[in-house]
Amino acid sequence: MFFGIPRTLLPATLLVIAMLILHTPKVFAQKPPYFVTYSHFLEEPGNLEIAQKSTGATPKNANGFYSSTLELEYGATAHWTTEVYLQGQTTANDSTIFTGFRWENRVRPFLRDFFLNPVLYVEYEDVNLADKSVLEVTGNDGLPDFQISNAQGRAQVSRSLENRLILSSNFHGWNLAENFIAEKNLLKNPWEFGYALGVSHPLALAANGHPCRFCRQNFSVGAEMFGGLGTSHVFGLPQTSQYAGPTIALNIPRGPMFSFSPEFGLNAYSVGTLWRLNTSCEIQQLCGLLHRKTAQ
Repeated sequence: MFFGIPRTLLPATLLVIAMLILHTPKVFAQKPPYFVTYSHFLEEPGNLEIAQKSTGATPKNANGFYSSTLELEYGATAHWTTEVYLQGQTTANDSTIFTGFRWENRVRPFLRDFFLNPVLYVEYEDVNLADKSVLEVTGNDGLPDFQISNAQGRAQVSRSLENRLILSSNFHGWNLAENFIAEKNLLKNPWEFGYALGVSHPLALAANGHPCRFCRQNFSVGAEMFGGLGTSHVFGLPQTSQYAGPTIALNIPRGPMFSFSPEFGLNAYSVGTLWRLNTSCEIQQLCGLLHRKTAQ
């Protein structure tokens, strides 16, 4: 481990840092400060967002861990955003391992803003059971999953499809997003269900008359709640983990976006506190940029 970063993801982390440094004049990020919940915002066509998502916790009767996820999100069209995740984690008194990858696709059928904006989400996951990113909670995911060793988790690979119905609304500067999640292992097991809810608002709606990086309008605050809803065999809240917590983000104009959240477990089946940190940057018109670099 290097400064808390798993060795398996160190090259990817250094790439994110390099992009932040070298391409700051060309970047801009704009999203509500959520970690599990999705809103109706898609990536602009031709733009690439690079993000580093970190999650840390010290579960009850288990070793503390740090999970790192590299996220590459590309705006394929105005209606379609596609994304690849590379994941790893390090667990104290255990080991550092690569836990898998995900391929996500979000499609927004209508570009016009309505009171309620739907987005369809499909993700293929090839992730072993040592994954501790907590990018979603479905079925009976909970504290026991964090108490197994990395060797035990790495031996069990889950290939599954995750589907979401995303509903999102904007009104008077507020964003309210609701996600219903249905996940299915491709080989076995019943359908697993979950949910995520988010609400956010910038500290100021009107920009100041002069440019600045730490003005109120560059900060967003909000809250997020998410958890499991059981399976198609036993649907409901019994023996599921539930989380909620505040979120805050700093969106620097033409620069990176930083977001942070402590997410608190709401029952004994949950991890006590998940500490979240996300750093992202957006490279505008990637193909055009690469073409100009090649032509030089």
